[in-house]
Amino acid sequence: MLYVRPEYYEKFKCVADRCEATCCAGWQIVIDEAALLRYKSEQGEYGETLRNRIDWAEGVFQQDCRKRCAFLKENNLCEMYERLGEESLCVTCANYPRHIEEFENLREITLTISCPEVARILLGQKDPVRFTEEEIDEDEEEFDDFDPFFFSYLEDARKIIIAILQNRELSVAVRVALVQKMAEEMQNIIEESDLFDLADVFDKYEEEAYFANAAREAKRELIAFYENIEEEFCYSEAVFDRLYELEFLSDDWEEYLDKCRKILYGEGAKAYRDLRNEFQEYCKQEPLDGIDMDILLEQLLVYFVFAYFCGAVYDDNVIGKIKMSVDSVKVLYEMFMAKWTEQEGHLSREDMKQIMYRYSRELEHSEENLGRMQS
Repeated sequence: MLYVRPEYYEKFKCVADRCEATCCAGWQIVIDEAALLRYKSEQGEYGETLRNRIDWAEGVFQQDCRKRCAFLKENNLCEMYERLGEESLCVTCANYPRHIEEFENLREITLTISCPEVARILLGQKDPVRFTEEEIDEDEEEFDDFDPFFFSYLEDARKIIIAILQNRELSVAVRVALVQKMAEEMQNIIEESDLFDLADVFDKYEEEAYFANAAREAKRELIAFYENIEEEFCYSEAVFDRLYELEFLSDDWEEYLDKCRKILYGEGAKAYRDLRNEFQEYCKQEPLDGIDMDILLEQLLVYFVFAYFCGAVYDDNVIGKIKMSVDSVKVLYEMFMAKWTEQEGHLSREDMKQIMYRYSRELEHSEENLGRMQS
């Protein structure tokens, strides 16, 4: 089995009770079947306590009125872990914040930014992220309806897409436009069921002359787009408003969205344009608490693309994976801008970290929300 991880994977270490937003509260923790069997057979007095704190009908740990796991102590440490050891943890608890995508002969493991510590690590990542590979001997699982031929094309495409996103000679907006155009070309070919033509798309975007011309054209189109105040405003507002179509996992998330929306779009197109221009200038002149905004946006784009793009092998939705990645990063940028405005021109690293993990918890902890953002 080949394991692939981002190079910053080894930097992560759970801060346990020092975490500002414990992963043991706020959502239901699903228990895998093997763990449920272990819990059913646990002997002794604590075995009975353990079983009484599980919702057996739903296969989840019970929660208190604050949506905290029944095993989470007031000091934010896990009682089960303390009493029975690490081996007692279910798969969800043992793996988090690792996000695992499995394909035939391949396991890709990223760290999800829904964890504050992972968000902090990504905020500090200045160099273009690289990925490490490791072969580990273990039994390999066969996957139904898995097309290895198509998957190899998706891997090739993802390498090119990440290379484009990490091309710091271009603005982030141009990089995104090129990636979207490439994904659209791929989607058209996939829907025509002529996968061999995907190689021609890859060749184009790796050919220096074509790429330079495509970048110039993308820049011209972006200039025209940003000159139309109403068009830019309507597009930005529409992307943000898609968040209201998702299920809300946190009780205060809708209220938070309303506050951001009012700050960003409440005064109309011209006010939005002025706000956007002021924030862009601020980011250029004064790095936000040591954060280069362009580098952060790049890291976030690569984060989403690496984690989700190759999942198109199961649903053929290449353009949806790119759309979700791009829209998510745009929304995060808008939320940064709203916070900066609310705080009268101040935005800290801690502010950005909190926005990142809160958004990720709403999106990445719900298969339904991930699917809607890709539609």
